[in-house]
Amino acid sequence: MNTNPHLSTDPCNGKTDTTMGQALVLKVRIQNSKENDFIEIELHTQELSYQNLLQVSCCELGIHPEQVEKIRKLPNTLLRKDKDIQRLQDFQEIELLVKSGKYERTQHPTSPLTERPCYNSEAATLTY
Repeated sequence: MNTNPHLSTDPCNGKTDTTMGQALVLKVRIQNSKENDFIEIELHTQELSYQNLLQVSCCELGIHPEQVEKIRKLPNTLLRKDKDIQRLQDFQEIELLVKSGKYERTQHPTSPLTERPCYNSEAATLTY
């Protein structure tokens, strides 16, 4: 449970306040999907957990967390616990391995990814 009132508990609401902490930027994609490109996601350093990575990644990619069998840091390392997530560095590449190699998007397949409000709308104002 998130106890910091400045950080959102909903990874998809697009209103996360990033002024109170640093963010880790990761590149994420679904293994063996038609879309080969990565997307970038942000995780607050105070919220680096396996569950949070799974939720934010699935929200941004438009899939259900129940469909994910494993999370892999490329090229060949499985991420299994919170400590694995806490060791990640900016712009590392992550793949979600979905069950049976198939996945169902949570939105209509013809809708562009940018129409969903899952992204952090204040990310453009971050200063590194």
